[in-house]
Amino acid sequence: MKTTDAIDFILLSAIWGASFLFMRVGAPEFGAFALIGLRTGIAACCLLPLFLMREGVAPLTAHARSLAVVGFVNAFAPFTLLAYAAISLTAGFTALINASTPLWAALVGMLWLSAKLTRLQWLGLALGVLGMVVLTWGKVDFKPGGSGLAIAAGLLATLSYGFSTHFTKKNLASLSPIGIAAGSQAAGAVMLLPFAIYFWPQTMPSLKAWGAAILLAVLATAFALILYFRLIARLGGQKASTVTFLIPLFAAAFGALFLGEAVTVPMWMGGFIVLAGTALTLGLIQPKTAGKQL
Repeated sequence: MKTTDAIDFILLSAIWGASFLFMRVGAPEFGAFALIGLRTGIAACCLLPLFLMREGVAPLTAHARSLAVVGFVNAFAPFTLLAYAAISLTAGFTALINASTPLWAALVGMLWLSAKLTRLQWLGLALGVLGMVVLTWGKVDFKPGGSGLAIAAGLLATLSYGFSTHFTKKNLASLSPIGIAAGSQAAGAVMLLPFAIYFWPQTMPSLKAWGAAILLAVLATAFALILYFRLIARLGGQKASTVTFLIPLFAAAFGALFLGEAVTVPMWMGGFIVLAGTALTLGLIQPKTAGKQL
């Protein structure tokens, strides 16, 4: 990996790690719908002009239906669900749940596209499930004030991301990465607009919450997507996706540093098992004797 790519990789990990901090700060005051309405709307305003100046509007209109689907499964649904989770879960814990996205992607690929998995990938999926059990053990409480719904929302968000990965590859391969980002964020913003208006907080959020919302949109969405797609172009999708491994480290560090959030041993034990399972599922751990498909 070149030095410039390594810098982009670490920077992207830090930015997406910080996104969980921004949601943790902004969501309690804005609420999930208003915060994510701002996130997608501002991000679309940043990305659309860049794409339109380069390629015009025709590619977006030609792929309008597929972009609407991606706008829902890669923006509207997961962003809102993670923002809801961030109201009651710590930044580090939410980021560790988010790290299970590649596991869901592998499972969706197997069930939907009949993708074959190697023995190590099956082991990775099993480890990922075990890791999520360890991570959430004793925390899944669906009583009033419990974290059960928040954890379920986080897992549903990662499932949505997993589906989006395959849908995008299958239906938007001819559209440039920045076109997918701009179009999907714009579609997500349109879907979220009525919800954001209806659920807009009656009390004006603080400057701190507004700052978190703007940073979430401009830095952690628009700028981060440009970095991510640049890494994909240089390193390939699989290597770029390993940014997932560093995000929880930054999220937990930022949460502890700025919000005083606790980092527990069981939390990191579960997180480590999830990441190990993810590495196996992605094929990052591939002994010479491995590879037989089931």
